[in-house]
Amino acid sequence: MNDIAVDLNQVCKYYPNVNALHPLTMSVKSGEVLGLFGHNGAGKSTLMKLILGILKPSTGSISALGHCPRSNQAHNYRTQFGYLPENVSFYEHLSGREVLHYLAKLKGHNKAQADKLLEEVDLAPAADRAVKTYSKGMRQRLGLAQAFLGEPKLLILDEPTVGLDPVATQDFYLTVDRLKSGGCAVILCSHVLPGVEHHIDRAMILSKGRKLALGPLAELRKAANLPIEVSVSGLTRADIESKMKGLISEPDWLQSSSEGSSEGALHNRFHSAAENKLDILRNLASEENLQDLHIKLPSLEDLYRYYLSDFNNAAV
Repeated sequence: MNDIAVDLNQVCKYYPNVNALHPLTMSVKSGEVLGLFGHNGAGKSTLMKLILGILKPSTGSISALGHCPRSNQAHNYRTQFGYLPENVSFYEHLSGREVLHYLAKLKGHNKAQADKLLEEVDLAPAADRAVKTYSKGMRQRLGLAQAFLGEPKLLILDEPTVGLDPVATQDFYLTVDRLKSGGCAVILCSHVLPGVEHHIDRAMILSKGRKLALGPLAELRKAANLPIEVSVSGLTRADIESKMKGLISEPDWLQSSSEGSSEGALHNRFHSAAENKLDILRNLASEENLQDLHIKLPSLEDLYRYYLSDFNNAAV
């Protein structure tokens, strides 16, 4: 079995006076979660619609689950797709159960799985109410349930956590993790960056239809060479400076405790190069007065801002 679920080769999408997507080559493996990030108008929705076969590429080739998304055979394998659009809409007069039963029938799946999914997304108590009575969060959960129908092999999710409370968001990611472990390829587009990075294998950042970065977060961090942030409690600034000679860059001292002077504050923070992480741990861990030590790596949001800023500066 081919482990490449999605494959794009020099794919472009042009509209009159607008290049929505510049030549893009990328792939997504089965059992992989790709995070897709970018500002409004970056080309994310265009890319997803091209993979789904809703749009036709201007140039280049696309393969989804081994087939061209717009081929005559497309309907034979689209039942293996799961898709959640950014703005979900359903037949308002139908109940949530009726909607999901109808969609399950269209995809060739049984009602029992639809009912199970209603329970998984915590809609069982409201399953027989009309969709028009649903809140935004409930509609979003119904949208997720229809996307999960049939244990899809390719799952494309556009802003899946919008309107979800923290518990529902956690349950959503658990389902994504389960589908991934079963070999499903997932493309997850989100503006809510905190929390996403723990569930993706690679990130792709788009801007103005161009790919700015693509790879695992560890590789993107290394390429960006952003500093780490170190927080230390229990040691004075003088203690830290004596131990960190040559390791501290861009000092950013904080005093979060009322005890001591600015030189003797019990809580301090500083920046250092990422390659100094182990040396910092070794140098400070043996200190008798050390109360807490926390090292924060550049977050997905930090990386996003870096690559976007780098692209904008280069375009000037």
